[in-house]
Parts: sequence; structure tokens; C-alpha cells
Amino acid sequence: MHLVQAFLLSFTAFFAIMNPFANLPMFVSLTADNSRKEINAIARLAFIVATVIVVLFAFLGNYIFTIFGINLAALRIMGGIILGLIGYHMIQGNVSPIQHDPEKSVKDSVNSSNTNVAISPLAMPILAGPGTIATTMNLASGTNPFIVVAAFVVLAVIAYFIFIYGEQIMDKLGNNIMNVITKLMGLILATIGVKMLIVGVQAAFHL
Repeated sequence: MHLVQAFLLSFTAFFAIMNPFANLPMFVSLTADNSRKEINAIARLAFIVATVIVVLFAFLGNYIFTIFGINLAALRIMGGIILGLIGYHMIQGNVSPIQHDPEKSVKDSVNSSNTNVAISPLAMPILAGPGTIATTMNLASGTNPFIVVAAFVVLAVIAYFIFIYGEQIMDKLGNNIMNVITKLMGLILATIGVKMLIVGVQAAFHL
């Protein structure tokens, strides 16, 4: 796969599954009582932790396969199913319980320190949940993992600024436009999931 194509595919997949616009209300609610400086620090730490998780799975995916006896075709099939289900829920305008439960995330964050909130639920599972991990391993298995990581880092920087200016962005966009963005990202994600599933089935059955 051409490097530019690999980068664009990785970026699009990560953007669709992370969907910073859809997660804005979550971030704003979790940091509602924090100062501007604290909000910036929480967002920065959350994206650093999420990036570390993506880097680990991008470069250690093959070792994980070996240790647990995971077949690449099986991972692509399962990853495709996960992404397809998450995308399906997003098309309906809902947050997929596969990725994270918003109500539980807010409840678990009550009385937590800023560091705890940044790591969980923000970094894991909101930013780097099962869907992101499955996407990382699938993409890294088919192209240069450095390209995959680079795509995530670029997205993380963009999403960081979206988060720290979350309230202003929400006021400008409004709920209707944010819902349209969520559904569009869901369609893209579901399509990528179906593609992964097809490739996995072809590899499994030598089609």
C-alpha cells in the first residue's frame, strides 16, 4: 500500500472511531469543574496515554499474536465485526457500549483526581478503547506501523485542540451538526469494518 494511502486510511479510521466531536460533550462534562489550566493538562495527559497505548499495540502486535496464538485473519475478522458494530451504533446516533458507556464513565470519574480522569475514562476506554486497539493492530499488520502511529499522533494533536476549546466548538456547531458528523463517521467506520472483515475471511479460507 502506498504510504500516503496508508496514512490517509489510518487517519480516517482513527478519526471515525475516536470521533473527537462526538466525545466533546463527554470531555466537557468530565472537566466542568476544572480551571482552564487543569483542562489543558487533563487533555494533554489523556492523549499522551492514548498514544502510548497505540504505539505499544502497533509495534508489539506480532508478539501478542505469538504469545496468545492469535491468527491474523481471525484478528481482522473480529476487528471488522467490532468496528462494524461501533459504526452501526454511531449511524443510529448512539454511543456504542463496545467502545465505552458514557453514563458509567461520568459516574466513575466522580471524586477522582485529574490524573485518574485523564487516564480513565478519557485515555482508556474513550480514546484508546477496544475498537481503537483492534484498528491499530489491523492497520499495523498491513502496512508500516510508523505510518499508523504517525496518523494517530496527527489526529491526537488535532483532537487535543478540539477538546480544550470544546465549549466554544459545541456552541458554534450545535447538536444537529454534531449528530450529522457522528453519523457520517459511523458510516465510514462501518465501511472500514466490512472491508477488514472481507479481507479476514478471504485470508482465513484462502479465497
